Amino acid sequence: MSTNQFDKKSEAWSALFSEPMSDLVKRYTASVFFDKRLWLADITGSLAHAEMLSAQKIIGAQDLADIQRGMAQIRSEIEAGSFEWKLDLEDVHLNIEARLTQLVGDAGKRLHTGRSRNDQVATDVRLWLRGEIDLITNLLVELQTALVDVAEKNVEVILPGFTHLQVAQPVSFAHHLLAYVEMFARDAERLADVRRRTNRLPLGSAALAGTTYPLDRERVAVSLGMVDDQGVAQVCQNSLDGVSDRDFAIEFTAAASLCMVHISRFSEELILWMSQNFGFVKIADRFTTGSSIMPQKKNPDVPELARGKTGRVVGHLMGLITLMKGQPLAYNKDNQEDKEPLFDTVDTLKDTLRIFAEMVGGQLNPATGAKEGGITVNAVAMEEAAKKGYATATDLADYLVKKGLPFRDAHETVAHAVKAATSHACDLSELPLTVLQGFNASIEKDVYECLSLRGSLNARNTLGGTAPAQVLTQIARHRARLA
Repeated sequence: MSTNQFDKKSEAWSALFSEPMSDLVKRYTASVFFDKRLWLADITGSLAHAEMLSAQKIIGAQDLADIQRGMAQIRSEIEAGSFEWKLDLEDVHLNIEARLTQLVGDAGKRLHTGRSRNDQVATDVRLWLRGEIDLITNLLVELQTALVDVAEKNVEVILPGFTHLQVAQPVSFAHHLLAYVEMFARDAERLADVRRRTNRLPLGSAALAGTTYPLDRERVAVSLGMVDDQGVAQVCQNSLDGVSDRDFAIEFTAAASLCMVHISRFSEELILWMSQNFGFVKIADRFTTGSSIMPQKKNPDVPELARGKTGRVVGHLMGLITLMKGQPLAYNKDNQEDKEPLFDTVDTLKDTLRIFAEMVGGQLNPATGAKEGGITVNAVAMEEAAKKGYATATDLADYLVKKGLPFRDAHETVAHAVKAATSHACDLSELPLTVLQGFNASIEKDVYECLSLRGSLNARNTLGGTAPAQVLTQIARHRARLA
């Protein structure tokens, strides 16, 4: 086996320089201790590149066999935890290439023919992110399913619907939860769209201008699964853009930020609902913590942390946008700074989705096959709260409109009725018929049906409405979609 450049000075460009890199600069510029998570993508991309080089007669069949053998050993070493990651080799790519050359000699050196670390890293990040998007999409399905499960058990439970955090109209608690299912469904749609643009091959762009070797880039793309729905290879069409584009990372982080915003909104509601002033729901003790000084406390730490971590993910989005805004074409070392925020965004989103799916839906009990320990709903507290804010006032206005009164006049009439109910400290439904008729003579005994919480709920039986019949239709739709 021949000695290679890495054995001499541990740098891919060592022959040009008259002095070694300082230790301070090595630590400052190295990325291996965070980008080593790209190792599988790096090996996968390299094997596809090597197979194409062999098919194009750029390297020999024996070189390909040696590369495949060496990469198999490197994979085993990494999986076993015995691979030695070296700071001197700067990043995941040079570490793997150096070990490959150590194992198989000149064949390892030939692997880099027709490519640069610029297009190599761009390919690796895309491959890695594609896999993470698939995992996150599955986690979004789990969370949506957990929400639908809870919704199905609470279709008839009445919750005060709020606007401006004031009691507005009664809604089904299930209907409220399904609003979040819609949000997370859109998040999954956005991620699918991001995945489509992520799944394009930069490899073969080389450093910035392409290469003189007769590469078959489409072959590599197909080998790596970088194809559209019809199986057509998806290849970056401009070498300058191929090595320097990080739109896909920004798009992903934007989609992740919006998903975290949805989680944060849900967290805020859980925090309110769990407080003694609301008392609408409980979550399992394993998702709460106690106080160091107040023994009666159960603090909603998981929703609070998710609310806080949302700011962290949004911050990563701002960081990536700022990273790219001043870069001239093509690749710049600035782009090394794309990985830590991207990696942390992925980790944070995955962890948050995983814990929320369990917090909402509970854990599977192997003995019973049922999920246990999810959200516990206090239906009585919800309904009592709905009675406190004249939640059926709009129903009375609608009743008067159906009697022939213009809506604006009906609105004014109901305002007087609410004022009277407030002065008597009672609900609209508790006002005597004679009192109600004093506001408008067309009011009859049937008004009490529309003034009841249940009547109000059932009356909103249009597509997207909160009537239990509509909610059950939506639950069936989501079940079919998530199956």
